[in-house]
Amino acid sequence: MLNIGIVGCGYWGPNLIRNFNALKECRVKTICDIDKDRLARMKSLYPGSETVTDFDVIVNDPEIHAVAIATPVHMHFELAKKSLEAGKHILIEKPMASSVEECVQLKKLAEKNKLTLMVGHTFLYSQTVRKIKEIIKAGDLGRILYISARRLNLGLFQKDINVAWDLAPHDISIILNIMESEPVSVNCQGKANVHEGIEDITNMTINFQDKGFATIKSSWLDPNKIREMTFVGSKRMLVYNDIEPNEKVKIYDKRVETPPHYDTFGEFQHSYHYGDMYSPYIKQDEPLKIECQHFLDCIKTGDTPISGAEESLRVVQILEASSTSLKNGGNKTEIKKIP
Repeated sequence: MLNIGIVGCGYWGPNLIRNFNALKECRVKTICDIDKDRLARMKSLYPGSETVTDFDVIVNDPEIHAVAIATPVHMHFELAKKSLEAGKHILIEKPMASSVEECVQLKKLAEKNKLTLMVGHTFLYSQTVRKIKEIIKAGDLGRILYISARRLNLGLFQKDINVAWDLAPHDISIILNIMESEPVSVNCQGKANVHEGIEDITNMTINFQDKGFATIKSSWLDPNKIREMTFVGSKRMLVYNDIEPNEKVKIYDKRVETPPHYDTFGEFQHSYHYGDMYSPYIKQDEPLKIECQHFLDCIKTGDTPISGAEESLRVVQILEASSTSLKNGGNKTEIKKIP
């Protein structure tokens, strides 16, 4: 039986507590937060768990084998470092840390102490994303020309990170997982409308080693909640709408075939191919439940997590490059390889 300590009972922490409590192989031994009212709420729901306001109680408890961190991003590095130094496996909510340098330190520390370091890129455990990757790897869409992502809503405003660091990690992790190619540069533009110095809308473009191209629009200032990704291939196009209750994935038999020559506009129109649309059946399971189970499995087997340190470091590389690009008016920022 693995004992887990969970720190952070704000927006996401209660979901981690609920899912880990539902798994037979582990026990949520201790829950930590500085807000006593939140702790009281957790205690009423999970009376078998101890509640504390001091994180060191978790760090110094030899009975706790792993720690899940669901705090604001600026706290990730310190809490994760303490946990790893105490010999505990860690699951950190995205993004892994506030900088590439911090991520590298955590990665090296986990490797040195032979501990599991996993980041909560929950969408990588979604059956829908796994199905999309399967479709693309099978060649059904042909060569991927570009990927476009939109993640928009009204709030929730963050105080320590901009909207790109808050929302874009979801899309970046999916894109990296599906593209399986190294990102080489980033352009990013944005604007801070509500809180000075914290962009609440950003447009990011990512260029890849294999000439792949992706765009990501993130916003806390949109009237509609939108969670959409479009994969444009040389044969077909796929739209992933995460808000759709059933048909989350739709594949369109559409493409552009430029004729070798044409004399009139009418002949040029024939270069557009319009076919059917179909939506594959995808069994829906809660991605976070799969993620939590995967964390436990990796601790037991020593396997590298799907959203491990290496993959999560690349997400932060892109985010850090986007911040540099924002400061430089959207200029292209190269992504340097980690030595």
